[in-house]
Amino acid sequence: MTTTPSGRIVRILLVDDQPLVRAALSMVVTDAPDLEVVGEARSGEEAVRLVAELAPDVVVMDIRMPGMDGIEATRRITSGGGSAHVVVLTTFDDDEYVYGALRAGASGFLVKDMALEAILSAVRVVASGDALIAPSVTRRLIAQLTAGPAADGRTPVPAPQLTAVTEREQEVLTLIGRGLSNTEIAEELFLSVTTVKTYVSRLLSKLDARDRVHLVILAYEAGLVTTSR
Repeated sequence: MTTTPSGRIVRILLVDDQPLVRAALSMVVTDAPDLEVVGEARSGEEAVRLVAELAPDVVVMDIRMPGMDGIEATRRITSGGGSAHVVVLTTFDDDEYVYGALRAGASGFLVKDMALEAILSAVRVVASGDALIAPSVTRRLIAQLTAGPAADGRTPVPAPQLTAVTEREQEVLTLIGRGLSNTEIAEELFLSVTTVKTYVSRLLSKLDARDRVHLVILAYEAGLVTTSR
């Protein structure tokens, strides 16, 4: 059994306007001894309210819902000062929203055609403080990040915080932006994995980044990575 580092049970809020989707996820979560569904919401408004009431560890969030959509709900949840991590779960056709969801503060972006066990594994990853994007949407995310105006209407600009980043840290950030894992970065730069982890921690601190996904966004906005590299 995989658990969070502390061994505690991960509290989950399911947000989807489709009862069948919520039921399927809830059924699988019930069979996992390290996960617990503490609430369900049918809309963004209800999700924001329940996060404040229930204080879940992870919110599994749909995007297309009546009223407040998942992106706005994610923005309100992550900016509310709580500790909940948001995992956006939607159909492949919706992954045009991935940039907006991540900019809103989501720590993960998954698609509904993934195996349910894979979704639960991703929830565990996010609950531990890491971030995850389904491989099937990574290519479109890169395309959006380098296409000019962002999906949420904002134009990417170089991050001024990069002035505090050392040359070696910038190299690590560039490789993170290219999607390399810590092990792959270590091999590329002839460093130990432990040293790479230290650089990643420094980057998160210096750039005030939420997680690794946010570092990817910053790498593209700063022009360190393009689709041709």
